[in-house]
Order: sequence, then C-alpha cells, then structure tokens
Amino acid sequence: MTNTAYRWIIVAAGGLLGCVAMGSMFSLPVMLLAVSRDTHWSVTGVSTAMTVGFLAMAVGGIGWGSLSDRIGPRRVVLIGAVVLAASLAAASRMTSLLAFQLIFGLGVGGAASAIFAPMMATVTGWFDTHRSLAVSLVSAGMGIAPMTMSPLAAWLITHNDWRTTMGVVAAVAAGVMIPTAFLVRRPPALEVAEAGEAAMPAPGDAVAMTSGQALRSPQFLILLATNFFCCATHSGPIIHTVSYALTCGIPMVAAVSIYSLEGFAGLFGRLGFGVLGDRFGAKRVLVAGLLVQALGALGYVAAANLAGFYAAAALFGFIYSGIMPLYAVIARENFPLRMMGMVIGGISMGGSLGMATGPVVGGMIYDASGTYRWLYVGSCLMGLGAFAIAAMFRPFPKPAETSAPQGAAA
Repeated sequence: MTNTAYRWIIVAAGGLLGCVAMGSMFSLPVMLLAVSRDTHWSVTGVSTAMTVGFLAMAVGGIGWGSLSDRIGPRRVVLIGAVVLAASLAAASRMTSLLAFQLIFGLGVGGAASAIFAPMMATVTGWFDTHRSLAVSLVSAGMGIAPMTMSPLAAWLITHNDWRTTMGVVAAVAAGVMIPTAFLVRRPPALEVAEAGEAAMPAPGDAVAMTSGQALRSPQFLILLATNFFCCATHSGPIIHTVSYALTCGIPMVAAVSIYSLEGFAGLFGRLGFGVLGDRFGAKRVLVAGLLVQALGALGYVAAANLAGFYAAAALFGFIYSGIMPLYAVIARENFPLRMMGMVIGGISMGGSLGMATGPVVGGMIYDASGTYRWLYVGSCLMGLGAFAIAAMFRPFPKPAETSAPQGAAA
C-alpha cells in the first residue's frame, strides 16, 4: 500500500482511538449519580475525578508527546490504551473515594493524553496537502464520543450497576484501542531519518532548533496561551449550559438536547474549518474563529427560549469545535517534525488547563450571583483575550528552498 493511501488509515486510526479514549473518560458524567447513590460519595467528590483527569491530561500531554518523538507514536499509543483500560477496570472496583479520584483521574486522564498529542503530531507529519482537513477528521473522531461511547454508557447503566458498566467500558476500550494502536506508524520522513538514510531535516521543517529553543520561542508561548484562553472560553458553557437552561425554565430532556446539538454542530465545524484552513491558511482562520467564538458566547445570554438556546448552541458548537484542530496545523507549519509530539503536547497542556477552569469558575459565579449569565459574559471576555493573543502570532521565517517540493505522502 502506498504512503498516499496509508495516510488515510492513520487518520481513521487516530479518529477511532480518540473517540474511544475521550468517550471512556466522559462516561463518568453519565454514571455520576449512580456512583454517588451506590457509594454515598458526594456528587462533588465523584466529579472531582474529572477535574483530576483534566489536570493529568495537561501534565501528561507534553510528556507523552515528547516520548512519542523518541520512541515512536505506536508504542506510546499502545501504552496509553493499556493503561486507560486497566485504570477504568481498577476504578470500577474502588471502595475509597480518594482512591477512585486518583485512579480514574490520573490513570484515565493521563492515558487519554497519550492518544491526543502523539496522534495529532503523527497525522500532521503524514500530510503536506489537505493537512487541516486530515487533522480535523481526527478531531471529529474525538468529537463523536458523546454520540457513541456516552449512549453506550447510558444504556449500560440503565441495565447494570455502575461497577459493571465501567468494567464493560474498560473491556470495550481495550478491545478497540489495543488492536487499532498497531495500525499507527511514524510519518515516512521520520522513518527514513530513524533508519539513518537521511541526515537532512524532514521535508517541510521550517527552521532548525533545539527542544529548549522551541519551548521558549514566542511562537510556542503564544499558541499555548491562546489555547488556554480559547478553552477557558468554551469550558464553562460546555459544562454548565444544561444547568443554565434548566434555570431558564427549559425541561430536562430539552435541556440535554441543547448539549447534543452543540456536539452535533461541532462535527460540521471540524470539517468546515479543516477545508477553510487548507484554503485560506490555518492561522488566519483560527484568528477569525476565535473572534466569532467570543461573540458567540453572548448568544446564550440573549437566549430566552428553547429556539434561542438551539441557535446559540449550533453556532457555538460549530465554532469552538472547528478551531481546535488548527493549533496542530499551525504547530506543524512552524516547528520541526521531529519534535512535533512535544510541541503539540505542550500546546494541548494550555488547553487542558483552560478546560479545568470551567467547572469551578462556573459554579462559583452561579453561587455568588444566582445566575449563569455572567459566566457567558466572562467567557466572551476570555475569548476576546484569545483572539488578541492569536493575532500577535508571527510565523518563523521560511528558509530558502534547497530542493524540489516533496510529494503529498511525505
């Protein structure tokens, strides 16, 4: 099979791995009340496992990414798949809240981060053309987790106790992710370099630099900060929109459908922004998307009925889901392929920390003011901050071309 054909298998593998990994982690909210009622642990205590998971993803992203640069993405993804499944199985047997928080949070969250950065980095290395679309398709795979793994967990929890449900999710994760991990390969340019057949940098590498220089560069720091503010913008709305709709008199079933519509719109956003990124440039599309995301958060403030919530959710979900894959594309355009796992892992660390702010800050705002409206105003301000920071990004100067352009499969 040619490299040109196999690169789409890499995309499919990345999408499937991301879907199962993120779906397994986000199965906990589906089981939240069942876990609390069975164990008599507080809802806050059980929810804390998710916060620990986000923090583990933040810390683990750059570590797993760096490791994938050294030993290859297949081994890292395989380790992540095994650890994720084992952590889910172990968490399902815990009788201590602290042990549950640590095993689920550190194990599942940390293992999930072994999938995201290595796979994003791998996909960017397989594509010179259609790169934004390819990365967006991998991200879309992760995005369908609420429509695949979450319904599975919901069906299981209606017929079984939470321990059995989590055990089955662990078995599904192992059965799907471990075989799929063997499909993952290094980008061809890195395979050649690893074999000692080429001393030149990988095709498309913008500049020669060390890891330290990359992590200290303004380009990396701006992308990290942008991703933090970007994710802080949509974290609160993602977590609290259902609760906000309930306080506005929307029935529970309809309120949950708002969240579902947001996720469904996100699938089209990932594909749409992928096409736009390839046509107009990832940085330009990212900056424009960040501005629209910031203003879109205010749509929830204006929503007065279910139709208004649907409109706000469709726009917001389309935008925030669409812009997220573009960070990996911009990273590939500016940093050497050989350190792509580390760079994307570092950038995703900022995003995970931003995501961790939403649950806590949203709750604090509601407790202090008795309304969620100020959460969305704050989200808009955070979004404007992301837009301003991203606008300052300047690519590294491109070196003079010394050879003919490489083929699309490189």
